[in-house]
Amino acid sequence: MALITPSRRDILKLAAVAPAMALPAAAKAQLGAPSDENPGYFRFTLGEARLTILSDGYFSAPTSGVGVNADPADVQAFLTRHFLDPQAGYSHTNHLLIESGEAVVLVDVGSGHRFFDTAGRLLANMEAAGIDPAAITHVVITHAHPDHIWGIRDDFDEALFPDAEYIMGAAEHAYWMQDDLVNLVDPTDQQFVLGAVNSINCDGVEWTLAEDGHEVVPGVRLIATPGHTAGHMSVMLDSDGKQLIALGDSMSHSWLSFRRPDWYNAFDADGDQTVATRKRLLDMCSADRIAVLGYHFPFPGVGHVLREGDQFSFVPALWQF
Repeated sequence: MALITPSRRDILKLAAVAPAMALPAAAKAQLGAPSDENPGYFRFTLGEARLTILSDGYFSAPTSGVGVNADPADVQAFLTRHFLDPQAGYSHTNHLLIESGEAVVLVDVGSGHRFFDTAGRLLANMEAAGIDPAAITHVVITHAHPDHIWGIRDDFDEALFPDAEYIMGAAEHAYWMQDDLVNLVDPTDQQFVLGAVNSINCDGVEWTLAEDGHEVVPGVRLIATPGHTAGHMSVMLDSDGKQLIALGDSMSHSWLSFRRPDWYNAFDADGDQTVATRKRLLDMCSADRIAVLGYHFPFPGVGHVLREGDQFSFVPALWQF
């Protein structure tokens, strides 16, 4: 299996200038930003569970980090054909909040104000949705990348949800906490290791380290989906015979991950494993008609997996008022 070690510093630098590099043809196909804010939360039900998608904002990154095992011209042609900017990708950040019985489970905590200026909106959108942060009983971290865990603490370096149980995959925890990891990675990756370690060591957080199949609360369990990171976990919800998987970053693009599951990205730690995991999820979700939530899919990121022969597509779920 190939181990991909990208230069994230270069990616972040390019992200700042990527919008200016957008091709004129692509710009014509895009909608403009609103004059004021759109809603940052979306409510629906699955069986007996009450679900809310909460946005932490968005960020842009250059598409040079997408489909790194493919011909860049093929990647840009695919994006252009699907009405997407071939130079700069736009990533939403969709957090799942599950209310089931007495439990209130939040999946990932965003990046706070430590990553991109356009992110860090989770608490504000939680307030807008009328959700009391003190009501959170469980916090699940799918993996320890900045946009999923750096928002774990407030400006005083204390846990945002001090009374919650915090859960992370045991393999994910072991990877980031291995001795002297910061000096074993490329220097451009050291800030990401330090950020992960500081977040995991947040004051007021005691970790439950989970294996594949770990039950968070009745009807909510973790499934191992490695590749994007060594111990990446997705969250399976089962309520009254209906199922949904919060994919985290095991599938990170609502077009590429479905139509070209064999392409992996610069941020995928193990490209071959990422592809194998993605294909397994596509097969399972299409066969069993399991709904999916993509963290970086267009908000609110909920839909289904359609299989047509050997090809897959993401079908957004209908928004019900």
